[in-house]
Amino acid sequence: MSYAIAHPEVLQDIASKRKETTMKIVMIYDQIQSGLGAKDDRNLPLGILKEPVGPAIMMENLLKQVGGKVVATLYCGWGTYADNPDEVARKLEAMCVKINPDVVMCGPTFNYAEYAEMACRIASDLEAGGKVHALAAVSQENTEAIERYRDKVLIVKTPKKGGTGLNEALKNMCLVAKALTDGTDTTELKQKACF
Repeated sequence: MSYAIAHPEVLQDIASKRKETTMKIVMIYDQIQSGLGAKDDRNLPLGILKEPVGPAIMMENLLKQVGGKVVATLYCGWGTYADNPDEVARKLEAMCVKINPDVVMCGPTFNYAEYAEMACRIASDLEAGGKVHALAAVSQENTEAIERYRDKVLIVKTPKKGGTGLNEALKNMCLVAKALTDGTDTTELKQKACF
């Protein structure tokens, strides 16, 4: 079930469940990964789902291994983001702060350049804000986003759409999320799994 941004009680309900899991995770997806649209549905408005969808469903067992659970999925179409990136970034950051997760995962974006830019920007802004840890997950084809944000946020390597290695990338996303949440040194993990 989708909820509009205008429903703050949804955010409050999700935030109130903080004590129920060891590591509370929010996913940020585009229209494709959220399952709410295709490439042409670029103007999907910003919204929230109170459950895991898309790649997060594939990650559930991996997340359990690190004590994590997806409590919300935020989504936004590429076109909506591109029309006003500062405003969308501000709103996504505010929603994440309100939900108060341990970590936010932006991606996997695969080789969708518009989504990679959005994911890296949002993760970078969240990390810079200092209230919520975040990571991005993109494929090597997204060179512009990688170069722009690699020194600001951890960017986990993923395959391009249809490429091999997705399970390993999802596992690495979980390991990076756990390290960020625990405050452990990420140097070795960054060398192995990140750009």
